[in-house]
Parts: sequence; structure tokens; C-alpha cells
Amino acid sequence: MPRKVKKSKSIPKKYRLFYYGFWLIFIVGFLGVFTLFYSASTGRLGEMPDFRQLENPNTNLATQIISSDNRLLGKFHFGENRTPISYNELPKQLIDALIATEDERFYSHSGIDFKATVRAVVFLNKRGGASTISQQLARQLFVGVRSKNIFEAIAQKAKEWVLAVKLERQYTKEEIITMYLNIYDFGYNGDGIKSASNIYFDKEPNELNVQESATLVGMLKNSSLYNPLRRPELVKSRRNVVFNQMLKNEYIKENILDSLKSLPLEIKYTPQSHREGLATYFRAYLQEFMKDWANENKKEDGSKYNLYLDGLKIYTTINHEMQGYAEESVKAHMANLQREFFKQNTPELNPTAPFLDLESEDSINIFKRAMKRSERWRKMRNSGKSEEEMFDAFEKEVPMTIFSWNGNIDTIMKPIDSIRYYKHFMRVGMMSMEPQTGHVKAWVGGINYKHFQYDHVKQGKRQIGSTFKPFLYATAIDQLKLSPCDSLPDAIYCIEPNKFGNPDPWCPTNSSDKYGGMRTLKNALANSKNTISAQLMDKVGPKPVADLARNLGIESFIPEVPAIALGTPDLSVYEMVGAYGAFANQGIYVKPTMITRIEDKNGILLYQANPETKDVISEESAYVTLNLLEGVTKFGSGARLRHNIPEEERNPVYRDVVTGYPYKFENAIAGKTGTTQNQSDGWFMGMVPNLVTGVWVGAEDRATHFETIAYGQGATMALPIWGLYMKKCYENESLGISLEDFLAPEELNIPIDCESIKPAEIINSDAEDIEGLGL
Repeated sequence: MPRKVKKSKSIPKKYRLFYYGFWLIFIVGFLGVFTLFYSASTGRLGEMPDFRQLENPNTNLATQIISSDNRLLGKFHFGENRTPISYNELPKQLIDALIATEDERFYSHSGIDFKATVRAVVFLNKRGGASTISQQLARQLFVGVRSKNIFEAIAQKAKEWVLAVKLERQYTKEEIITMYLNIYDFGYNGDGIKSASNIYFDKEPNELNVQESATLVGMLKNSSLYNPLRRPELVKSRRNVVFNQMLKNEYIKENILDSLKSLPLEIKYTPQSHREGLATYFRAYLQEFMKDWANENKKEDGSKYNLYLDGLKIYTTINHEMQGYAEESVKAHMANLQREFFKQNTPELNPTAPFLDLESEDSINIFKRAMKRSERWRKMRNSGKSEEEMFDAFEKEVPMTIFSWNGNIDTIMKPIDSIRYYKHFMRVGMMSMEPQTGHVKAWVGGINYKHFQYDHVKQGKRQIGSTFKPFLYATAIDQLKLSPCDSLPDAIYCIEPNKFGNPDPWCPTNSSDKYGGMRTLKNALANSKNTISAQLMDKVGPKPVADLARNLGIESFIPEVPAIALGTPDLSVYEMVGAYGAFANQGIYVKPTMITRIEDKNGILLYQANPETKDVISEESAYVTLNLLEGVTKFGSGARLRHNIPEEERNPVYRDVVTGYPYKFENAIAGKTGTTQNQSDGWFMGMVPNLVTGVWVGAEDRATHFETIAYGQGATMALPIWGLYMKKCYENESLGISLEDFLAPEELNIPIDCESIKPAEIINSDAEDIEGLGL
């Protein structure tokens, strides 16, 4: 009997459409997804990185400027301020916060979190997105900003998925985390976690605490929206979301959650732009140095190093702490000095302010030159405006931000009035150097680089006044074996016409116009007696003095005429500090050095500094010169470094502008003040055995100055900065600044033990004597 064939159940008619439709959609969808990802992986949806690009992602690296105490001074970057760090430099709490917030299953997936993807699709991203850290890294490195076009966005997403899987195969989980945090842009030049830590918290990444880590992780969602400077409350709220995620994933305990949420943000904004931060003037100098270096030193393939993209490391001699002390000291004194200058130069007291003793026509010419040198003038000229239109524009009020010692001021002002305002400001140049090595430890080229970009350490040169006299005395000691105890008459002395190229008799006078008696060389230098300088110049001649200055590293023009004895040449602070360094280094000149070495991003040495030295004067002559200069700080124009006038006995100069007084130093200090004609320039050069520091203070125009020498002399304008700086340096014992005496030569044939000089002997001496006594 034939078997009955059982008929298979047929799909009811009413369900057939749904049944076949489901499978059709499934197959088409599967093929579509397969085609999408296949097209993405083969580059049909746009270029994909090859294996070598995955191995070495192309990221621009900023050049780092590193201090002698291995701290970051700043960076050179163009667009991207990135400095990569290793996984070992990332704190655990930062990694925990990242995983808890951005990718809970990071360690268990292979680039794509399918569970999170399904959740995102079902709930339309309302309960969290689906992008893993690997996908976010792929987007940052290779895909770019999400397109607003839906089809392009789908293609980008597919590429992210493919690249995320490839990255997971190519790198370890730790490497992916490190790359992601190194690549992310946190805003304000915070490219990467290291820059962000420096900028927002003034810390290295491994120093971040849990709340700081949570803040930065919170910013990963959108650093433009979650901006701690513009929207601190929103950022705090986002940080607390990160804390909730860390609790959920058991990275923190519930009993500390509320206390963490109640903590303030405590942002310590430390900008890393070229115009802000520490050592701005030094970095500007370094930038020019590196451009020249890059032109002369090529890569192996013949191409030039890119200062902004190649991740070089420049190791400098600048000490981070000492640079900070120098800038703090400049700010403290210059703000004080400027306040007094404004007080003495109101329109009522000085109708031609900020200038003194200047004709109206000369004043107009100064302003015209300033207008023509301005950036505003350059832009108008390039736009085709006539000279008349440009001058007129300076008379029209415009919004601007101007500098003040109490912070920047947003105002509306005529550009010509802003020029007049800035002409009031006193400028400064300061450099500190270790004489034995030539290593420059601090460099302050002005009061504020953003507003006053002219550098007064190396770029600016000004008349140096009596700070030149030690070169004259050193020449006389070295050539004639004169002693500090040798005496000369304090009387007007003339060098006859044409003896040393001077067409007329040269008969300098003391500024007090008082004379009489005999003075030892020690007394004469301490009180800056011009009559004694004239006699010494006649004995040695100007050429040997100028030659000595040149041998001490001074490259500026020094005329071989008698007047150089009084400091008529224009020299830089850089030159003066280098030259004085030889006195503290047994007569050996060491050229100032700012860079010790340069490395590429892989640590390969590209440049190594070699000290440039020269034996200039004998060890004995250098020591005797130091002995003379010690007299300046004991009995002469620098004596206010030591004495302590009771507050009730001090004159207004001490109360108003001698910032930080009393200093009460008791250690060996060799120094020299300098004051030029009309008090246009104030100088102080100060030395201890292992540190030489020079300070210049003056205005942009020589016609801008204090009316009286009490306020305009070097001991009032420049010396206080040195005093404040050295006090700070001595308070930090780890710096090792010497409190010892200067090293004496083994054989000393020139007598230096002169009879003590009493202050009463010099009360009626010239101005630089008076500044020392505070009279």
C-alpha cells in the first residue's frame, strides 16, 4: 500500500506577505550592512589609512622648552600644542574615570560594543551613545568631524567601526587609551592630556587627583561646550556625572560620593600661548634662535626641522624657580615705581607728560614716529589708506584693551591717547647668570610681553652710566697694579685736547659739584667720583679700556674716547652681565649660554652646547676689582642693600618706591649702580660668588624720566628688583646661591685692606653717594 505523503504546513495567506517581507528585509539589510562595511574597509567610501599610518598615526607635536630643573617653560606650536606621554604617566583615577564614563566594556570588546549599539538604536541615543574609545580614537585620527549629511555620516560611522577593529588588532588596550588621551583637543591650546593638565591645573598628568581627572574626562564629551572657564557650573555638573559613573562601575565608594560632588572645580588656568606664561621674553628670543638653527641644521633627508610640528625638546639653562622669582620681583617693584611716576606726572604737575623738558614740536614728532611704527598704521597702509586718513584714524575713539598693573582694562579710547598712555610706562630688562658656567638662570625682557614686546635684555641697548666704571678701574689695576688703597685728589681734572681723540679739553665734574681732599680708589668707585675716573683714564687711555670691554664679550660699538669712563656707550643687559661675570670667575669670561642641548622627538641629540671661554684679566686683578665693588654695597651707592633705616626716619623715597626695603644682606656682595643724564636710565649690577644679575630700568623715550635724582637714580629704579630677587633666591636654599666670600687668589700682591670708610665721610658726595645713604 503506497505511503501517504504528509503535506507541509503552508503559511497562511494573510501572513505570507509579512513572512517573505521580513526575510527580504533581513537579507537586503544584511547584504547592505555587509556591502557598507566591505566598501568602507576597501576604501570605496573614502580613503582609508594603510598599515603604516595605523602603525604611526600622523599627529603634530609641539616643541617643548624645558628648564634646567626639568620643568616645562613653554612650547612652540602652530595650531596643535601636543606633547605625548606614556601610559605609565597616566594616573589610575584618570583611567578609571575614562572607562566608567566613555566605555564601560572597553576591556571586553574588540572595538565595537554591540550591547551599547543595540541600546543606542532602540532608545535613539537617549540612554547613552555607542561609540567605544577605539571608535572615538579612529574618528579623531582618521575620520574627522561628523558630517551633517546623513549618508556621509553613515559612511563615516562604518569607517569608524572598521578602523576601530583594526586599531584593536594593532594596539594593546593601554596603547589605545594613551593615544586617545594624547590626541584629544581640550581647548585653549590643550591638545592632549599633558597640555590640558598643565593649562587647567598647572600640573603634570600623574599629579592629577580624582576630581581633576573627572573634570577632564567630563570635557571629553564636548570640550567647547564643557568649558571650565566659560561655563564652570555646567562643567561641575558634568564632572559629577563622571563621579556617578565611577560609583556605578565600583571605582569609587558611595560614602565619598557626596563629598566629591561638593568640591569646587579649582581651575588654575595657566595659558600656554606665545604671549603668556613664564619667561615670555626668553621664549621669544629662543624662537628666533631656533629659526636660525633650523636653517643651518637640516634633517638627514635634507628637509628643515619644523619648530611647531616636529616635537623637538629644547633643554635650557633657565631655572624655573629663579625665573619665577625674577618676574615676581619685577612686577612688585615696577608696579610701585609706576604708581609714583603717574603721581608725579599728572597734567597739572607736568603739562607735557610723560615728557620732561621737551619742546612741543619734539613731542609731536615722537608721537608721529610711534604712530608710524604701530601695527594699526601698518594695516591701514596695506589697505591703501592715505597718510592723512591714517593720522585722522588715530584721533577717533575705538574699543581697546590696555595694560595696567592692576590688570587689563577694556575701554574706549583714541589710539593717539593710548600711545600717550603707554609712553608713561617704565620698562625693565633683567638677566641673571652663573658666572662659572655662563648659564643664564633668569631672563625678564620687559613688564608684559603681550603689550610691550620689545626685549630689553638682548635687543635693547641703553646708556650704562657708572656701571661702565669697573672696566676702567680693572684696566688700571691690571696694567698699573693700582690698589684700592691708592689715593688721588678729588679735584677737577682735565685731559688735554686731542690726547685721546678728544677735540676739546675733557674736564668731567662730580654731580654734586663738590670737591676736596684725597680719595682712595675704593672710596672713589663706591661714590662714583668722576674726577678720579678722569685721572685713571688719563693714566691708561681709552683704547685699553675699550679693548678690555670687547674682550669681556661686549660687541656693541665703544668709541675710544675719554668720555666712555662715565658710561656713554649704549650696551645691553646681556652684554653687561656677561662682562661682569668675568670678575666673579677669576678673570675668565664665559659667554652667556641659554641652551644646553636639543633633542628630536625620539630623544636623539641634535645639538650640544660647548662653553666659550677666554682668559681676560689676571685672577688677582679680577679679585681686586671685586673688592672695589664690594665697597659700593658697603659704603656707597649700593649701601641700602645692607643698612636698615628705622621707618620713622625714612624719607619719602624709601616709603614710596624702594620696594621691599629693608633688605639687610650681610653676605659678600659686589655691585655698581648707574644713573645716566636726566635720570633717563637706572642700572644696578650685583654679584655674589656664583650669581651675577643685572637690572636696567627706564622708559621707551629718554625724555620720559623722573624729575629728581632721588627717584630716578639706579639705586631707586633698579636696585630694589635685585634686592627682592636675591631675597627670594636665598629663601630657597635648594638653589645653592652662595653666602660665602669671593674666592681669593692664592697669591695676592696688591694690598686691599684699606682703612674703613665711614658714612660721615661721604655725606656731601655726589648723587650716587647720596642714593646709598638714602638722604
